[in-house]
Amino acid sequence: MASSVSCDAETQMSEESSTKRRRGGWITFPFMIATLLGLTIAAWGWLLNLIVYLIEEFNVKSIAAAQIANIVSGCICMVPAVGAIAADSFFGTIPVISLSAFISLMGVALLTLTAALDSLRPSPCETASSLCQSPSKTQLGVLYAAITLASIGTGGTRFTLATAGANQYEKTKDQGSFFNWFFFTTYLAGAISATAVVYSEDNVSWTFGFGLCVAANLFSFLVFILGRRFYKHDKPLGSPFTSLLRVIFAAVIKRKAVDSTNEKDYHSESPLSMPTKSLRFFNRAALKQEDEVKPDGTVHNPWRLCSVQQVEDFKAVIRIIPLALATIFLSTPIAMQLSLTVLQGLVMDRRLGPNFKIPAGSLQVITLLSTCLFIVVNDRFLYPFYQKLTGKFLTPLQRVGIGHVFNILSMAVTAIVEEKRLKIVENGDFLDSSSIADMSVLWLFPPLVIVGIGEAFHFPGNVALCYQEFPVSMRSTATSITSVVIGICFYTSTGLIDLIQRTTAWLPDDINHGRVDNVYWVLVIGGVLNLGYFLVCSWLYKYRNLEGDGHEKDVAISHSTALST
Repeated sequence: MASSVSCDAETQMSEESSTKRRRGGWITFPFMIATLLGLTIAAWGWLLNLIVYLIEEFNVKSIAAAQIANIVSGCICMVPAVGAIAADSFFGTIPVISLSAFISLMGVALLTLTAALDSLRPSPCETASSLCQSPSKTQLGVLYAAITLASIGTGGTRFTLATAGANQYEKTKDQGSFFNWFFFTTYLAGAISATAVVYSEDNVSWTFGFGLCVAANLFSFLVFILGRRFYKHDKPLGSPFTSLLRVIFAAVIKRKAVDSTNEKDYHSESPLSMPTKSLRFFNRAALKQEDEVKPDGTVHNPWRLCSVQQVEDFKAVIRIIPLALATIFLSTPIAMQLSLTVLQGLVMDRRLGPNFKIPAGSLQVITLLSTCLFIVVNDRFLYPFYQKLTGKFLTPLQRVGIGHVFNILSMAVTAIVEEKRLKIVENGDFLDSSSIADMSVLWLFPPLVIVGIGEAFHFPGNVALCYQEFPVSMRSTATSITSVVIGICFYTSTGLIDLIQRTTAWLPDDINHGRVDNVYWVLVIGGVLNLGYFLVCSWLYKYRNLEGDGHEKDVAISHSTALST
């Protein structure tokens, strides 16, 4: 009998152990990717066509509609930082994603109701009349509530999902591979939204198109919930920003203290017992002084004495800032190219055959597909080939640098294409006495493909760098930084376009009478200068969590290895 009880106990322990072993790993991959796919299709499905919806269904003026869409797009890029802080500090990534996906579902469903119920929209404009009924306060309230909920939900899942997925793996190699698939899925879903969903909204009905977004969001929410038993749940480690502020405060208080070369003079709560020599001023925060440590080894006042690990975590954040600035000036031209390409497409021949015309707003699909394709090419062919050839991995910074080069090349090619288009306009070669130049829009495809190739290098590279180098307590915040940078770039590109309009004649309302090519050449010059700045920052940067191609880890190792695909 005792033997039977013992066997049952052992069996139960074995099953519990097996369950624990199943937590995390590649078994979670299909759940994470399916969730990402559905959420991205839902989000892009309503966002890409928001301007048209506001103009056609809510009688909003075109400029006002564009401004609303700009604000929404910028906010969606900023919200991930809030979601990341909530995940890192209080709740963990899994609960934040679950709640955000549900909020997004409520927002998209409410948006669908505005399309389905006539009472939630103003009366349509009369034919051949400029008089249109403005939406009521109630109708605008419901619309803005729907957009707000959908935006918050989208932002809350956007990069927190990347962190949750990467946290399922122990090896840096697996984490790097997940990041590549994360961005591949994001761009693929974006391409589906920009084609199938937008086409349904324009040619079937807004209710049907938004309904597809609801279905995609509901599917992803249910799939994510079903996979919860397989996920490795990360525990929140408290607000990382409190620790950063403590380092600054303690260092300032001890600014007159003299640095020590004896590791016993520093407070350590981890194997890291001696601070590095870089940013030496902040080492004072971990320098022990009289009566700061209790007999049991705990600290009297954490605002006066920090651990060496806290100091080094703070330094890691500071070191990333110069590289983040380079990323801003890398992504701003891309954001400008997306908007200017639409304007160029509107005055070019977009016909493909006698019955089909490429929508100008769908041109960005070329970039999305290019990025998707080359993420796979990089992951399966280019990176393994480089490793076999050199015996080393491409580091995240090397990947970002390659992205810089492709970005500059894309702007130069776009400038050349625009020069060719303007010559055709000067010669008076128009289609059917219109303002559309007798030049196929297919000429814009090569630069869009090139910028997509660049994104396949620098976008995953930037996220991997931040995730790898930031403190463990800030990993969700780290991956959201890329999204915040995109949001900043969205606004800086708008500001730069406005500045060019105010100071030059290059961007008039009719670009046939402007010099958009000069705008691109300015972006080329800025890109070259930014590349130089980036190379200097990369040369000075020292990795802290870089796996060597040998058996040891060395935070000071040069660009020999990195996140493997």
